Parts: sequence; structure tokens; C-alpha cells
Amino acid sequence: MNDSKTTTANGANGTVSAKGSISASGTMDASTENRKQNGTAASSRKSFLKRALMAGTGATIGSMLAPGLSTLKAAGKAKANPAPAGQNGRWEATSCLGCTSWCSVQVYVQDGRATRVRGNPNSKVNGENICVRGHMGLQQVYDPDRLKQPMKRTNPEKGRGIDPGFVPITWDEAIDTIAEKIMELRRNRETHKFMLTRGRYTYLRDIFYDRFPKIIGSPNNISHSSICAEAEKFGPYYTEGIWAYRQYDVRNARYVICWGADPIATNRQVSHYNNVWGELLSRAKVATVEPRLSATAAKSDEWMPVIPGQDGALAVAMAHVILTKGLWNREFVGDFVDGQNRFKVGETVDEAAFRDNHAHGLVKWWNLELKDRTPQWAAERAGVPADQIERVATDFGKAAPHAICWVGGGPTMQVRGAYNSMATHALNGLVGSVDNVGGTLASNPEFSRGFPPLDPYLDDLAREGIAKPKIDQRGYLEFPSLNGGRSGGGVITNRAADGMLDEDPYDIKMIIAYFNNFVFSSPDVDRWERALSKVPFNVHITTHAAEYSMYCDIVLPAAHAMFERHGFMKGIGNGYRQLPLNRPVIDRVWDVKSDETEFSWLIAEKLAEKGFPNMIEHFREYRDPETGAVPQNAEEFDLFALKHATRDLWDPAHYKGGDRFDGWEDFYKTGVWNSDPYNYRGRWSRMRTKTGKFEFYSETLKDAIEGHAGKHSVSVDQLMESTHYLARGEQAFIPHYEEPLIHGEEREDTFHLVDYKSRMNREGRSANCSWYHELKDIDPGNVPWQDVANLNPVDANRLGIKDGDAIRLSSAAGELECTAKLWEGVRPGTVAKAYGQGHWAYGRLASKKFGKQPRGGNNNQVIPADYDRLSGSSAFYAIVRVKVEKV
Repeated sequence: MNDSKTTTANGANGTVSAKGSISASGTMDASTENRKQNGTAASSRKSFLKRALMAGTGATIGSMLAPGLSTLKAAGKAKANPAPAGQNGRWEATSCLGCTSWCSVQVYVQDGRATRVRGNPNSKVNGENICVRGHMGLQQVYDPDRLKQPMKRTNPEKGRGIDPGFVPITWDEAIDTIAEKIMELRRNRETHKFMLTRGRYTYLRDIFYDRFPKIIGSPNNISHSSICAEAEKFGPYYTEGIWAYRQYDVRNARYVICWGADPIATNRQVSHYNNVWGELLSRAKVATVEPRLSATAAKSDEWMPVIPGQDGALAVAMAHVILTKGLWNREFVGDFVDGQNRFKVGETVDEAAFRDNHAHGLVKWWNLELKDRTPQWAAERAGVPADQIERVATDFGKAAPHAICWVGGGPTMQVRGAYNSMATHALNGLVGSVDNVGGTLASNPEFSRGFPPLDPYLDDLAREGIAKPKIDQRGYLEFPSLNGGRSGGGVITNRAADGMLDEDPYDIKMIIAYFNNFVFSSPDVDRWERALSKVPFNVHITTHAAEYSMYCDIVLPAAHAMFERHGFMKGIGNGYRQLPLNRPVIDRVWDVKSDETEFSWLIAEKLAEKGFPNMIEHFREYRDPETGAVPQNAEEFDLFALKHATRDLWDPAHYKGGDRFDGWEDFYKTGVWNSDPYNYRGRWSRMRTKTGKFEFYSETLKDAIEGHAGKHSVSVDQLMESTHYLARGEQAFIPHYEEPLIHGEEREDTFHLVDYKSRMNREGRSANCSWYHELKDIDPGNVPWQDVANLNPVDANRLGIKDGDAIRLSSAAGELECTAKLWEGVRPGTVAKAYGQGHWAYGRLASKKFGKQPRGGNNNQVIPADYDRLSGSSAFYAIVRVKVEKV
């Protein structure tokens, strides 16, 4: 879909317009004909703005069912700030946090209100392009179901369906109550029993996520990262030393294989890739490995509908083909000393016969894993024809080095996904596309700076608390979580619930959570509901009263990150890195605060009043770089922190590279800094691995695994067994095939659940937007105003299920109800369903009856809690077979 570049919305009268504008009467002008997709008129599938909708005013959402609990009633008592008269018609720069693309955008502001959104033409990453998520921000910011003022719980009982009895309170009462609870923990020497959790963030995050809990004295800052993408980063780290997102040089590529990734719908930098995908298809081939016909698969030359969990079989078979046909890139990888290809099916190769260049251990990889992994072997496991495997691998190899293996969550966020991550990414190493033109790239250098030193403000109690183990059990024998090569180096988000339930290593007495909703977004959500019910004091800083909020004692209204607060982001794409600013470009609609800065300052002030000044003294170090002024209030702290963190981008005296600015005002108005162009091949033989090279035999992983095993006085084989992997011996150090570990019996009425992410999702936060529901059919196989599960007609007919039937999906973890949609675009034996619906809170449109009855089903109700334990990642894919039955 080529998303319209400009959308307008007016929260006062509900009018929405775009290129192909829509009048207040709902009529569409003739330019709608311009929005076509491969010859199909957008109107045949509901174009992005099909008729007049409210941008979040009561005329749309207010007509839904009245709230079932006091939450929305209490929130609704506040009055919106009046929109003052002001300058009309100006574009203001900010950034979108609708996904991890973090696009630089501009908002058209009239009389203090946002009315349109477009990409920022100053960006060298996404430019003027913006996807649907950016436009949907308009409905979110003016949603009448947003929290409008602080609220406190009056009902001490906690649980699903229990009315919290929320009543409005002042910010001062809320801050005083929270600060007193922190002081209580300090008086009792229990600071380690405080936990701060975050989901999405800006890069002012370390003020709140790092400094705040450490000064208090807690080790427990728990992020969302391992329910996001940690296993996806595992393969690149243990082959080339990058634990981060990659960018892809599609403008110069000649072949792209998408592994469980959907770049034009839900992967990172959707706006950029949407814009260039047509150009890519005109000169390159694309293959997609995915059990569901995704938006990208529908625009691919090859669709490989793999059996869930068998991605690794395809990857190692493709590597086998590339080597036996002599298609590896000799400049990058190396070659046999005599120039003769000795990679023959089933034959071991003498390591001394091969000379490495910028890679390490290829022959070991061949001998230990690849020599017998033929396309025929893979076809039996993956359900993809052997001739297609060989064809795709051959064409991919011939396109080298301008060939990309684009690795997403599908093959990696599985119980044994770490080795799939390595195997799929290792194909980039084979064809020499790593750090190369038309290949897979790291991030360009950027020059934001850290915050003032923390150490002087840590007292003995804080140091004692920080030294305690974390609640998510990272580093335990069965949870290595080897981020950065360290035992326990990464977060295990979903495991925190078990730590809280089992009080292992201790109990949690206080939580502050922001920009997250783990009760909805984590597998086996029942565990979080039970865990949070145990916590004596819980705070949620959020734009909407979400499921998490229902277990809280105080709920605080957060400023919308796209429109109402300061911050900055870090995005990559198109060969550049960008740092776009978040800016308060509109008048705040309600009595909201920025979570990372303003809230932190207010708590620090109150703690000082109660005799603990360390935090406020630290925050006073965040001086204005232009004047040297010390912040005197939350608003100044918010601004000075941003200026401090970005000084090396905008201060001419501190220039280090990329865009040049005349000073702060120039940078602030432009809204984005762009790096210098990518330095291709700059990392060859200078990678952050143990050998400095791309490691097919990972010496880096060997050190990490042996280090964790040694820490627990076990062998590597014992460690592999405890973490549910099948590898033994040296196989643990190479990309290899692991038979998938899938929960649930294989029966005629059970199907592999294929969880996927809709392009309408602002990371699970879209369900109270009417556009989300009306335009769902921009996802292949989806249906507007319904929550559907796709079944192949062959399977549906066998079960007697028809289009539109109410069905139930169930597993040992739980169950959900939704609607059947028969579609040939899902592999037989699977059932595919988009994540995003099933909210029983969040708003009157997101839920059928707020606080009690969900609208649709939450996939995480049926996905069990299990992990790729080497990376710490939660498993969402190829993890469970669900029973499908008519309701």
C-alpha cells in the first residue's frame, strides 16, 4: 500500500481529509482514483480515509457502550484546555513513536491543535513519507477516553473485572503519595523491592529508567525489550558483533529474502521501505519465508509458506546450496588455497585447505552442520519444495554481494530461535553482503551524549540495593540471556511476572510503570494479572486507562510522545542515521506530564522535602548548555535535558559530523539531525567479535556460553539441556538447525498459531481508534470491524467452519473468541491472527464493556510463557498449537 503522505483531522468538528479529500458529508473527491495498488483501486478495499471520521471526539467513540467501571467516568470529569487563538497553518517538527521506525514527521498546527501529519522533508531516512501509524496519532491524542488527570484507587481488592473505584486527585497528592512510598522503602532498607518498568520510550529514557531507580537503590529497571526483538539481534551479535537493529540497502540490492519480516507493513522504517519497494521490485527479486501471505509476500517473486518453526532447515539448506555451487563471495569469505571447490555433499573438508579473508570458521561450519543439509532434507521438514529451495538459494547467491537476508521476529522469537537467528543471518556473511553495497548494514555513528555522572549521588543504601539480583531471574542457569556476551546481560521481561509470583529472588512491594501494558502484551497474561494483584503499591503513567492500570493504586496521565512532550529518537534507513526530536507542538489537551522528565523532577522535589535530596541534586546538574542555567522546575529540566543530550548535534563548537546547524534554535526548528552517508565495508575485519571477523564458527558465542556454564559449574552440554536446546558439543557455537519445540498436541483439531502484527497497530495502542477497525482490510486476509482468525478453506471445510462463524482458540495457557475468515493465504495446518484486539480496558471502542468484556481476542491469552533462553526473548512464533472449534 502506498500510504497517503498527508492526512488531516480536526478534533473539533470531526472532518478528515487527505489527497483525495473527504468532505464533512462523507463524499470523496475524484483524486481517490489516484490511490491504486498494482492496478486495484483503493476504493475496492477501503482507502485510508474512506469517509468522514472523528479524530478522537465523542461523536465516534462516545456513541459506543458506556463504560462499565468508574475509571472512564472519573477521567471524564476533567475539562479540556480551551484551544486558544494563535498562529494558523504552520508545520512543526516532531517524531512518531507508532513503532520502532521512529520517523521524523511534521504536524500541521492550527490554533494550537494538530490537524495534519506528514513526513519531515528534512529527514534523509523517511523524508516526506509517513505510514498509517503516524496518521493514527491524531486519533490517539484527541481520544476522549484518554486519561485527563491523576486518579487513585479506592477499592483495595485487585483483579480482572474488579472495579478499582478510581477517583480524581491532584498531581500534588499523587506525587506526595508516591514519594512517601519510596521513602518507606528506604526507611525499611528495602529499596531493591522497588521496580520500574518501561515499554516504548524516548532517548531521554535514562533519566527515568536508569538514574531514577539507581538513586533510590533498586536494580530493577525492567524494559519491554525481550518481548520485542532480542532474539532477532542474537544472530547478528554472535556473527558480527551487532546487538542492534540493522538497516537494509534495498536501493542497491538485487535479491532480498524476508524471513518472518514484513517490511512494507510492520518492520522497522516502514515509511522508507514502502516508498522504495516498487523501485526494488523493478530491478530485484524478492522471496518471503512466512506461513502467511503477508503484505510483503503478496509483492514477492517467491512465497515460501514454511511450516512454523522450520525456518532454520531452510536457512542451512540454502547455505549448503550456495557452498556446493561455489556461489559464496570469495572477497569477503575467502577461498580454497588451490581455488578448487571442495564443498561436496556429505564430504568433510580439511580446514587447512581454506584461507579465510574477513570471515572465520566456514569450514568448521560445513563439517559440523552443512555437509548433509540438502534441499531434499529441508523439504521434508519445512514443507517447501526442494526445487524452490534450490532455486531461491541459487538466485540469491548469484546476486551476491547485493543480496539481503532480512531477518525478522518470525524465525527468531521461537523457543529455539537463537540458532535460527544465526543461520538466517549467516547467509548474509556467505554472500558478502554484510556492511556492503546492496546488503545489510549497521547503524551510522551518531553523537548524542550521556547524562551527568551518577556516582556522587548514590549513597550506601542505594549501592547495597543495586547490588541485589534482578527480579526477572536473568543469569540463572536456565536463563543465560547473553546480551553483549555476558551472562545475564539482557532483560527477560516476561519472566519478571514469575519472579514476583514466586518471590524469587524476593518480593516486590512497589512498581512504577510507564508506556507499557504487560498485562496485555506478554504471553500468558494471566501470570501478570496474578503477580500485579500481589503488589502493595503500583503506579501507571499512561495515556489511556489500560489493563495494567486496573491493578494500580495511582494512575497518571502521560503526555502524548508525538505531540505533547520533549525527547529525541534514533532511527536508521536509506544509508543514514537520524535523530529526530519529539516536541510539544500542540497545546496539551489535558492535565498531563512527560513521564521521563517532568514526573521524575516532581518526585525528586518531593523526596528532597522528605529528607532525601540526592535525586534533585543530580537533576540540577542538567544545566542549559547555552546559558549554564540550573533547572528550577520540571519544565526547565525537561528542556535542558534534551539540549544537553543533543548538544554535539547542534552546537557548532561541538560539531562531530552529519548535518550542521547554526545553534539550538536552528536544530529545534528543523527537528532532525542526519548522519553522514554510510561507510560501506568500514567494518570488514574490524567487527566486534572475538576474531574481529564475521564468525561462522562463533568464538564470541563460545566464550559467552562457556562463561555462563562456568558460572554455574556445569558443562556446556548440561547448559544446553537446561535451556531446552538440542545442540551438544561444538554445535552449540555455530548456526545450526534445531527441531522446533512447540507446545500442544498435534491433532486434527489443533493448528499452529501464526501471530502477526497489523500495519494498523501502534504497538497494541490502536484499538481505541476507529480508523484501526474500519481499515483493517489493508492487511491481507483481514476484515473491517471484526477480529478474525484466518483458516485455510481445506482445514475449515474439514471442521465444518464457514466464513463469519464465531470460533474459539484454546491452549493450555487460555482461550479467546474471534471470527473465522477462510483464506487461501495461510498454510494448511495453521491459523493466523493479528495481534492487537482483545482489550478489556483501554477505552470504549477497544473493549465491548470497559473493564469487563473484550472486543475480540488477545493472542497472548493462548500463547504460553516460554523463551529463547540464550537471548532472553519471549517466544511468540512457532510456539503453540491451538484447538479451533465453533462457539
